[in-house]
Amino acid sequence: MAYDASTLPDVSGMTVGIIGGTGDQGRGLAYRFARAGQTVLIGSRSAERAAQSAEEIAALPGVPAGAEVAGAGNEEVARLSDVVVIAVPWDGHAATVAALAEPLAGKIVIDCVNPLGFDKQGPYALAVPEGSAVQQAAGMLPDSRVCAAFNHVSAPLLADPEIERIELDVLICTEDRELVGVVAALAARIPGMRGVYAGRLRNAHQIEAFTANLIAINKRYKAHAGIRVTDL
Repeated sequence: MAYDASTLPDVSGMTVGIIGGTGDQGRGLAYRFARAGQTVLIGSRSAERAAQSAEEIAALPGVPAGAEVAGAGNEEVARLSDVVVIAVPWDGHAATVAALAEPLAGKIVIDCVNPLGFDKQGPYALAVPEGSAVQQAAGMLPDSRVCAAFNHVSAPLLADPEIERIELDVLICTEDRELVGVVAALAARIPGMRGVYAGRLRNAHQIEAFTANLIAINKRYKAHAGIRVTDL
C-alpha cells in the first residue's frame, strides 16, 4: 500500500502542548505547528518562562497574525492540550513524565526524547532499563495513548524561518494503530514531512539510538540530516 496523505484525519482543531517547549527541539516544533495555524501551548517548569517563549514564537516570521500560542506550567499545559509532545532533556525525562501522569490521562502523548550520552568520541546511545525513552513513558502513563515520533527532526531546521519545507519522514512507533494517522497528520502540517509507521514501541530503541549516527553525519558533512524512507 503506497503512502496516501489524503487518508489522514483532520487535526487542525487540536491543541498541541509541548512539554519542554522552551528548549531547542520543543521550541522548534512549537514554531512549526504555530506557523501551520495549530493552537500551541508551551509548557515549562517556569510558567513565566513559558509565557515569554510563547510570545516570542507568536512574533516569528510565518506565524499567522492572531495565532493561538500561549505558555503555562507543565501541568496546566498537559490538562489543556489534546496532544502533548514530551521534548525534555533525557536526564529529566522520568521525573517530568511521572509528575504528569494524572493530567495526561486520556491524552495523546508523543515522546521525542533520545537517551544519548556524550564523551570525547562523540554521542552514543544509553541503555534504558525499560528499553527506550518512549517505553519508559508508556510505563508511567498507563491511561495515555503513547507513541514515539519526531525523534530525528533537526532543531536548527525547525527554528529557521527561511526554510519553508523540511523534507523528511517522521518515524512513528506505537501500540495504537489509530494513533498513527493522527500523528502522521500532525507531521503533515509541516510542509515536506510525512509520518510513517515504524513498528511497536519495542522498536523505538533503535530509532532513538540512531540519532547518535545523525549527529555524527551532521558533524562530518556540516549538514542537518534527517530520514526519508524509499519506495513508499
